Amino acid sequence: MVTDMASAHALIHEENGIYGVSFPDFPGCITTARAEDDAIRKASEVLTFHVAGMVEDGEPLPRLRSLTELRSDPEIIEELADAMIALVPFELPAKAVRVNISMDSTLLDAVDRAADAAGQSRSAYLAEAVRERIRRAG
Repeated sequence: MVTDMASAHALIHEENGIYGVSFPDFPGCITTARAEDDAIRKASEVLTFHVAGMVEDGEPLPRLRSLTELRSDPEIIEELADAMIALVPFELPAKAVRVNISMDSTLLDAVDRAADAAGQSRSAYLAEAVRERIRRAG
C-alpha cells in the first residue's frame, strides 16, 4: 500500500539515442531508455522500487536536496554540466506488515537462493517480484 508521493531530482544524459537516468540523492539507482518520456516513466518505477528496497532493508532514506543544493555540490558539478534535470515522482511505501504464507519448501529454497544472489532479504525479493507481477498485469 502506498501512503504518499515524493519527488527527487534526476540527471538525464543522452548518448547515441539512449537516455541514462541517475539520482544524485540515491547513488546506484539508475535506469536507461530509448525515448525521453520513457526515461522519466522508467526512472519513477526504478526509484519507487529502490526506495521500497531501502525501507524493507531498514536503510534510512536520504534527505532530498533542492536544485540549488545540488548545483553547489562539488561532487556532481561535472555530471550537471551536460545533464537534463527532471523532478521525478516516486511512491513512498507504507509501513511493512508481517504476513504468514505457505509455499512448497523447494520453491522457498529457490526464492532464498535468488534473493541471496540479488543481495536482498527474502521479504524484499518477494515484495519486488509481486510488484513486478502486478505492474505487468495492470
